Amino acid sequence: MQDTQTLQQSDIKHYLHPYTNLSAHREVGPMVIDRGEGVYVYDTEGNRYIEGLGGLFCASLGFSESRLADAADRQMRKLPFYHAFGHKSSEPSIRLAEKLIDMAPVPMSKVFFANSGSEANDTAIKLIWYYNNALGRPQKKKIISRTRAYHGVTIASASLTGLPNNHRDFDLPIDRILHTVCPHFYRFGLPGETEEAFATRCAESLEQLILAEGADTIAAFFAEPVMASGGVIVPPATYMEKIQAVLKRHDILLVADEVICGFGRTGNMFGSQTFGMRPDMITLAKQLSAGYLPISALMVSNEIYEAMVRESEKIGTFGHGFTYSGHPVCAAVALETLKIYEDDRILDHVREVIPHFERRVAELGQHPLVGEARGSGLIAALEVVANKETKESFAPSEGVASYAGNCALKHGVITRALGDTVNFCPPLIITRAEIDELFDGTQRALDDTLEWRKSKRA
Repeated sequence: MQDTQTLQQSDIKHYLHPYTNLSAHREVGPMVIDRGEGVYVYDTEGNRYIEGLGGLFCASLGFSESRLADAADRQMRKLPFYHAFGHKSSEPSIRLAEKLIDMAPVPMSKVFFANSGSEANDTAIKLIWYYNNALGRPQKKKIISRTRAYHGVTIASASLTGLPNNHRDFDLPIDRILHTVCPHFYRFGLPGETEEAFATRCAESLEQLILAEGADTIAAFFAEPVMASGGVIVPPATYMEKIQAVLKRHDILLVADEVICGFGRTGNMFGSQTFGMRPDMITLAKQLSAGYLPISALMVSNEIYEAMVRESEKIGTFGHGFTYSGHPVCAAVALETLKIYEDDRILDHVREVIPHFERRVAELGQHPLVGEARGSGLIAALEVVANKETKESFAPSEGVASYAGNCALKHGVITRALGDTVNFCPPLIITRAEIDELFDGTQRALDDTLEWRKSKRA
């Protein structure tokens, strides 16, 4: 195998990296990950790291699940590819669709397969427009998302995403995509305001936006159960209940983006169950295959499906699909993933370790650099602040959260710093001892960061 330096040089010369400072990358190069075992990964220098983000919120079963490798091998040898166009199908995609409909948190009718969460959300937008055309409502097309939401990076799904750097200089968002307020109580709650009162204010703000635009022009509202990439923002008490009442009042569809929360992350099989959501459409990805192969899914209600059938009959076809929709190898691995969740009683394990995980997160909330420690189940974030009392943030140019994330690497922990937050989303198989290792390393990284800040001030 080539040595690390040679690989790094080749990477810098040939590889365009996502979500990376491209200028800095030419100087620092990549950390090259070589192999994985359980909740750990190893770089090409032999250093071991506990993967505190589950890769990218996805490696729910860790990095060495042999049953998934075997499932891929069996299907690769039997039928390595087939498509779903023009009345064709394959057994793994059929079985997976059946299983997902059986598991759905609310009644769903059909499953459409894609390759990523971005594609699933992009497809949801297209089907919402298709649905309203089928119902003779060509003006009901605007879609509302939330500031700090994350729904993907395709042109339409990136428009839903409510993070400035996903829009800046990409000429986004596109028309017909709107954003309402972020339900982050720590940052946007008023002095003396309760969570319930804040939730009421968020719902009122949404309704004001709907009325200002015209309810007959608003088609859908997208929401993650927990706003993961936006900083692990957990909805305040009564928020989902009040938001859904507004949507129902104005005949607006609810799309639950379960790309990160789906399949046990919040202590229930779906985040929709944890927070009382009753969506009309559900998008899934990431933990659907434990991150082992790219696959995503969009589930639609029967009302939406029947309208699609009528429109397809009128046009002569349903003119949407991907070459790899329902890829048999990806579907076989996803189906095996769902079997492992059941056979190994992963949900029971998650519920068993959640109290310890949450306790360790809360303890880190006492650190001088942490303004808020928040999360739900096995997903959490620490928001770093310059002043705990006033909640004053550090200047973005200081890169304090990023510094803490880099310090964590030195202590054998991989996290992800996004803005002011350090995020955690470990594999669902993590043990109590591994949780301690994860947060002991994080504690040391925060201490290092505090000393760095003191030295800078001095």
